[in-house]
Amino acid sequence: MPTLRPSRPQDGARVIDIWRRAVDATHHFLAAADRQAIEAEVRAFLPQAPLLLAVDVDDLPLAFMLVVDGHMEALFVDPAHHGRGLGCRLVAQALGEHPQLGTDVNAQNPQAMAFYARLGFVETGRSPLDGQGRPYPLVHLRHAGVPCVSEDAR
Repeated sequence: MPTLRPSRPQDGARVIDIWRRAVDATHHFLAAADRQAIEAEVRAFLPQAPLLLAVDVDDLPLAFMLVVDGHMEALFVDPAHHGRGLGCRLVAQALGEHPQLGTDVNAQNPQAMAFYARLGFVETGRSPLDGQGRPYPLVHLRHAGVPCVSEDAR
């Protein structure tokens, strides 16, 4: 059973790898130039961010989450570990501290939309652009107080 722990500086390369693999598996809607620009931003920011990691018995990160002021800024699971309840476990941890947890999801990412709906998030609004002003619409979500249901429990 994976455990949760805060990230450390030495986790940076693995976190970037998880991000890259997850985006490549789920964000097919990104234009190549935008994908490259976003990765450059992620490489500059993510390794120093205060992440919560799900790690295996060998302490290898499998998934990560970033929550800032009650808003989930990032949740990425290595695609090799999708469907094992890691995302739900991370979200459940965040909900313990932020019961009204909010997040944004790309409208073109139906997998993520379904995942968040299963976890009890409801739509609170939409934006035509992403947070950097790119043409990728966002759906704003807030947790509605329904307990998480992991993939393993289905």
